[in-house]
Amino acid sequence: MSTFSDIFHQQLAAHRTAAERLPEILPELERLSGAIIDCLNAGRKVLFFGNGGSAADAQHLAAEFVIRYRINRRSLPSLALTTDTSMLTACGNDFGFETVFARQIEGLANAGDVAIGITTSGNSANVLAGLVAAKEKGCVTVCFTAESGGKAAALSDIAIKAPSPITAHAQECHMIIGHILCEMVDRAFADPV
Repeated sequence: MSTFSDIFHQQLAAHRTAAERLPEILPELERLSGAIIDCLNAGRKVLFFGNGGSAADAQHLAAEFVIRYRINRRSLPSLALTTDTSMLTACGNDFGFETVFARQIEGLANAGDVAIGITTSGNSANVLAGLVAAKEKGCVTVCFTAESGGKAAALSDIAIKAPSPITAHAQECHMIIGHILCEMVDRAFADPV
């Protein structure tokens, strides 16, 4: 029987392995960082969306953009399409849960915005529909997935595939990536000294 210590060290090793593989996707991360900074410099916005833990990640990252990450700088336009219960439940009831992100993107997104769909499987129907709607609106489409990429990778201009097949470790990588992007945004938009 495994002890707490055994499980702790096994999980930490798996997390470390996934995190240490992040340099494998450095070119995609650099492209995404540039796309986000260009988008915000042009007065556009970043939209995040996903389900479950990925919905929480969407909220977390949108808050870092609008409020702050580590330094004080101007507020930057970003939305999590996962937070408005009236919107989500009305859309789910009237059109079906698979449309909850696409419908919001149809009404809120503009050409040049960056739309980031987070789905570790890469196959969440509502995230896929959101990416399709974002592409139709002229957004830069991005997915955060686990290493397989799923169908979302083919729908995205930039596919960020966390280097692990395990949902928990992919999600941990998504937050490391998200915070690195926040650091880049902070530096790009820091108030002049």
